[in-house]
Amino acid sequence: MPITALVSHPSLPLSLAGEPADGFAGWAAGLVDTMGGPGAGLAIALENLFPPLPSEVILPLTGFAAGQGVIGLASALFWTTLGSVAGAMALYWIGALFGQRRMHALWARLPLVKVSDLERTERWFARHGTKAVFLGRMVPIFRSLVSVPAGVERMPTHVFLALTTLGSLVWNGVLVLAGYWLGERWDLVERYVGVLSKAVLVLVLVALAAFLAVRLKGRGRTAGHARGRAQHRRSS
Repeated sequence: MPITALVSHPSLPLSLAGEPADGFAGWAAGLVDTMGGPGAGLAIALENLFPPLPSEVILPLTGFAAGQGVIGLASALFWTTLGSVAGAMALYWIGALFGQRRMHALWARLPLVKVSDLERTERWFARHGTKAVFLGRMVPIFRSLVSVPAGVERMPTHVFLALTTLGSLVWNGVLVLAGYWLGERWDLVERYVGVLSKAVLVLVLVALAAFLAVRLKGRGRTAGHARGRAQHRRSS
């Protein structure tokens, strides 16, 4: 039986948001049905380029397909990892083509940030970039975004490829195997990893809000001091 039929069959507890036939699950299942392992790889490559596409749906569903014999487990792991690497390399080259010079020029035009912020980030990436690329492959949202600064900073391609392959194999392996072992309950993976994704997003938004609040407060204090000095000069 095709995986799309298994996903949408009313007797199986596999519905995602009540619309498995039309949602991400149905789309990913269709790719696996049509193309086999390469279809799963294509879905994950697109997920890397467009982070709103959920790997927590695509990967366990691919594992479920392997458990049902639609594709082999080794094929599922190989093609999803290859797709992750392909998507990450595309983002890496986007960052490399954009380059440091354009990044500094763009940064200088942004409000509420300083060139020193970017320089500090670059120094941090120079020291910890390898860990960021490897571990970032296992963190929702950052698994895609981390490829861009690696390209901007021109991390050696062979190092980036090795770290991305290893990190992707770990993340993909855990989610594919979870779907393989859970069988018809593969959607439990999406439920729990989805909570993690939302938690990461909330933390990022809180950190951004705190940064903006500190910068705006500092700007107000600086403007107040400038007005005070101007009034003092006029009065004297």
